[in-house]
Amino acid sequence: MDRIYIVDLSARCIIGLNPDERTNKQDVIINIAIETDLARAGKSDDVKDTIDYKGLKKRILGLVEDSQYKLIESLAQRIASICLENPRATGVQVRVDKPGALRFARSVAVEIYRTR
Repeated sequence: MDRIYIVDLSARCIIGLNPDERTNKQDVIINIAIETDLARAGKSDDVKDTIDYKGLKKRILGLVEDSQYKLIESLAQRIASICLENPRATGVQVRVDKPGALRFARSVAVEIYRTR
């Protein structure tokens, strides 16, 4: 299966359990791999035959920046659901990193894989 990647998408949102995390936006880094068949788009050179990743990016940023999840697991699940709303997407892998979440660690991350 072919894939479309969105790599190191940065956003800020309310995420976490602690009181300060519930009031101050934090950075998250999002990586997405969407499984789809790109053969038709490769032949036609027409955006209607692929997944509009610019539009998808805007939807994801809108979701993330307005969200107030406690868990990065929940945020990753919602991002995956948005990706799978496109009928051309057959599967998606989503990784959400929360830099600085743990002392002495650069980041904490979750990675999920979902299919239709």
